[in-house]
Amino acid sequence: MMTSLLVCGFVGMFSETALNIAISHLMEVFHISASAAQWLTTGYLLTLGILMPMTGLLLQWFTSRQLFIISLVSSITGTLIASLAFGFEMLLAARVLQAIGMSLLLPLLFNMILVAYPPEKRGAAMGSVGLVIMFAPAIAPSLSGLLIEYLSWRYIFGFSLPLLGIGLLIGLRYLENVTKRTKPPIDLLSIVLSTVGFGSVVFGFSKAGEAEAGWTSMAVTVFLLIGIVFLALFALRQLTIRQPLLNLSVFRYPMFTVGQTIILIGMLIIVSSMIILPIYLQNSLKFSAFTTGLLLLPGSALNGILSPSMGRLFDKHGPKRLVIPGFLVIASTLGFYCWITASSSAGWIVALHIGLMVGISMVMMPAQTNALNQLPPALHPHGTAVMSTLQQVTGAIGTAIAVSLLSRGTDTRLQDSMLSNSLDRMADAIAFGSRNAFFFSLIVSIIGLIVAIFIRRVVVKRAG
Repeated sequence: MMTSLLVCGFVGMFSETALNIAISHLMEVFHISASAAQWLTTGYLLTLGILMPMTGLLLQWFTSRQLFIISLVSSITGTLIASLAFGFEMLLAARVLQAIGMSLLLPLLFNMILVAYPPEKRGAAMGSVGLVIMFAPAIAPSLSGLLIEYLSWRYIFGFSLPLLGIGLLIGLRYLENVTKRTKPPIDLLSIVLSTVGFGSVVFGFSKAGEAEAGWTSMAVTVFLLIGIVFLALFALRQLTIRQPLLNLSVFRYPMFTVGQTIILIGMLIIVSSMIILPIYLQNSLKFSAFTTGLLLLPGSALNGILSPSMGRLFDKHGPKRLVIPGFLVIASTLGFYCWITASSSAGWIVALHIGLMVGISMVMMPAQTNALNQLPPALHPHGTAVMSTLQQVTGAIGTAIAVSLLSRGTDTRLQDSMLSNSLDRMADAIAFGSRNAFFFSLIVSIIGLIVAIFIRRVVVKRAG
């Protein structure tokens, strides 16, 4: 059962990140602008942001097998269409279908672990999820770069199809229904408020991260204001109706709130580093996209490899002994990143990335498992839905902030630079902008360290 879910989760995470490195190539293939090509990512994130708040309801309306089959059929259909796409619009529609599948799969995976594993073994199970979730993005840039260079961008999706098929067959054979359908009433007003609210916020921050828009864009301002207003109305609605779409009472549990805060802080750090480091390596240190993927592979792969071990350590020692040292490691490496230049060695950057990813592995899964452990079983679907939704929103926020800090720092440095060679000036300016983004991440990591002081192990009493 877990094998099926993990295989499909691996493919989903690979598909989410593998296409990023192909954006420039697809602009040439389909003769589209950068802002249009960005919709391949924005559309994906929008779909996730809209559907994930509803997964708590869906987990109570459909059986585990039904949701799994719907998720896989959507993912396989989207991947097949993407591999055959003869136009940009067709590829964009395929990405939406892939996102629908992923939005159902991740909450289902976490909820299955909460139901199928006792609390004292959830850390190791969550560690296995961490291995998949982090290893897929680790190999995605290198593998997709290799496929584009020697074959075609279509093989990015062709690589995923057999794995999805295998995952579907294993799931059909072994996946059991481990949850009961309660079929709570559907509040259409909550669905409208959630869709408009989360969709507008994700879209607004995604637009803010585009070079053509930025924070001063009228579209960004309007969508963010609409999103904030609708989310406020959505939250008020959830607190006043008898059976909410997304039960916000999960935040009444202190360790869930602390863990959720730590997860969002970790997500900000991960997203900003995943955006800034490739830009710095390619445009400041002048490495190719394929080489950049290889340089970032050791740290990301080690993060995934360490996740099961961190899960077992969590089961044995609890979260505090992992999360606090993890933030210390993260803050230390980010502090060194604040001093990078256009002449920094690749080996030093790789070593820092390895340190950063080790710290992340010590923080994310222990905090997530401890947070979910405090929730009663009735709130498990809502807890996983809240976590998944806020991570997607945080991803959009982190991307926008990192890109804007990089762009503003680069522009400022170009105006002040005394270097005569234009290539040297640009390399120096991008390094300066990258330092600005890493300084922001350093401040966030220090806040995370302060929050981590309040984390404590949740002791779960098993029924009977």
